[in-house]
Amino acid sequence: MQQSLEDGQGRRFEYLRLSLTDVCNFRCSYCLPDGYRKPADAPANLSVDEIRRLVTAFATLGLWKVRLTGGEPSLRRELIDIAAAVSRVPGIRRLAMTTNGYRLAERAEDYAAAGINALNVSVDSLDPARFAAITGHDRLSEVLDGIAAARAAGIGTVKLNSVLMSGINDHELEGFIAFVQRHDLSLRFIEVMRTNDNTAFFERHHLAGAEIADRLDAMGWQRLAREQGAGPAVVYAQPGRPGQIGIIAPYSKDFCASCNRLRVSAQGKLHLCLFGDYGIDLRPLLQADDQQDELISRIAALTATKTPGHRLRQGNSGATPHLASIGG
Repeated sequence: MQQSLEDGQGRRFEYLRLSLTDVCNFRCSYCLPDGYRKPADAPANLSVDEIRRLVTAFATLGLWKVRLTGGEPSLRRELIDIAAAVSRVPGIRRLAMTTNGYRLAERAEDYAAAGINALNVSVDSLDPARFAAITGHDRLSEVLDGIAAARAAGIGTVKLNSVLMSGINDHELEGFIAFVQRHDLSLRFIEVMRTNDNTAFFERHHLAGAEIADRLDAMGWQRLAREQGAGPAVVYAQPGRPGQIGIIAPYSKDFCASCNRLRVSAQGKLHLCLFGDYGIDLRPLLQADDQQDELISRIAALTATKTPGHRLRQGNSGATPHLASIGG
């Protein structure tokens, strides 16, 4: 009989966000405006075998969805091998990846063949100049070509992520709506989140997701029922029209009540919350297949201690230096 993974609040966990690398090649203004700088003492990333053992343990506990994150996961040399290994783990039905779209157009077919069946692609502006200003790269056309290639390759779910920033891209709502309806896509607006490295940026540019929700309501968009295994977005659609808009608003009341996800860093640390104070090292239990029982027990015991919610509304973002550190 398959076990289940629950915390002390009765929340069940079926979704793992697995970081493959801390490295990112973009310089997004809300995350790594000065680019990635590798610490001199950075430990090695988890190997393919360590990742297989980790995901197998989570799957034994009822987890069926894995999202590969970074940094930028496409920079990980073993990405295809990792994706293939994870997709073959019994019980894993959804293998997703969040990417900035780097080389997506040329790699989409390889991703699909390796078992990746869902993609979230970061597109913070549909204006080429603004996209370049936000990310540090004039690559909007390449990213959009990659989205088209991913759909053509048969990746069943392709969504756009856009960080919502007051005074930077908040005026693009109508343009994004027209784009997702024209291409029948889903877009997720994500509130800027305060981390240890972006406090000044957050204070200047944070915009509550509720403001976008109010604008969608005024345009006749309706809130959809939450799907099984879905992430934190509240999703809206316009009756009779293609396309969806989701809002991820971590500063909203009761945001954490429906949490269904855990995180593991690229070096094997379990983070019970994106904005927790520390991660717990699982790597010593990932060295051999005969450690599975101990690993499963450890994951279950730690998950039971997960706190009811983050402390962002109190201005406390825990130990998270920036969103690239454990995948956002």
